[in-house]
Amino acid sequence: MSGDSSWMRGSMVALATPFADGKVDYAALEELVEWQIASGQTALVPCGSTGESATMSHAEHSEVVSAVIRTAAGRVPVIAGTGSNATTEAIELTRAAERAGAQAALLISPYYNKPTQDGIVEHYRAVANASGLPLIVYNIPGRTGSTIEPQTLKRLSDIDRVAGVKEATGSLDRVIDTIAACGDRFVVLSGEDSLTVPMIAMGARGVISAAANVIPKEMAQLTEAALAGRHDEARRVSYQALPVIRACFLETNPIPVKAALSMLGRCRDELRLPLLPMTAGPREQLRTTLVAAGVLR
Repeated sequence: MSGDSSWMRGSMVALATPFADGKVDYAALEELVEWQIASGQTALVPCGSTGESATMSHAEHSEVVSAVIRTAAGRVPVIAGTGSNATTEAIELTRAAERAGAQAALLISPYYNKPTQDGIVEHYRAVANASGLPLIVYNIPGRTGSTIEPQTLKRLSDIDRVAGVKEATGSLDRVIDTIAACGDRFVVLSGEDSLTVPMIAMGARGVISAAANVIPKEMAQLTEAALAGRHDEARRVSYQALPVIRACFLETNPIPVKAALSMLGRCRDELRLPLLPMTAGPREQLRTTLVAAGVLR
C-alpha cells in the first residue's frame, strides 16, 4: 500500500441519494452535503449501498459523484462508491470518480458471483492497477454472499493503493484478526454503526455511517471522542444514539434513512424499485424514536 491514508478517520457519511419524480434531486443532494459538512462529518461517501447505487445508470452515478465533489469544494474528502460485481465495470466507475476529483474509492466485494478468496484478491488488484485512487474494500457478506477473510485482507493490504477496509461482518473477532494480521498500515473502518466505539477501541479509525444521514452530529461526536480516548463521552453518546441507529435498520437500508430524512424535511421519501417506502408500523416506530431522541420535533 502507498500514499497517505491518515485522513481516513472519524465519521464519514454514506450519503443517501435524494430522488424526485424518478430523477436525482440535485438541489436536495447539495443541501444534504452542506448539512453533513456543517455537522462534522470528516468525509462524504456517495453512491454506496445507502446511496442506492445499484439502481443508478452509469451517467447518474458519475454525475452524483461529481455533484458531491463540486459541492464539497475541497472542504472534506469525497470517497466515491465505485463497486460492482463485474471487474471491468468497477474499473470504469473508479476511473470516472478519479477524473471527477474523488480522493478515494469504496468498492463492495463482488456480489452474486461468489468468487473465491483468490478471485476477490485479483478483482481488487485489477482495479488498483487501473486507477491511481486509494481503494477501500467493503466487506459486507449480508449483501454479497461471500466473506473476505482476515488473511485475504492481509493479502489485499500488500497491494499498492489498497488502503483499508469497511468492515461490516458484525464480528469483533474478525476486526481483531484483521488488525492483528494487517497492522497499522491498513485502515479499518466500521461498517456497523452500533459497533463503532468498540471497533475503535480495538484499533479501527472510524466509521462509514448510514445513520449519520439522520444524526450526523452525534455520529461525529461519538467517533471523535472514541478516537481521542474520551471513553466515558464516547460510551454516553453511543448509548444515546443507539435507539436511532437501530431504528435506521428496522427495514432494509436505506428505506428507514429515506423515511427519516423525509420526516426531517431533507428530501422526499422516494426510493427506486425494488425498494419500497417504509411500511406503516416500522415507520411509526421510527418517528417515535426520532421524537424521543430529540431529533424530530
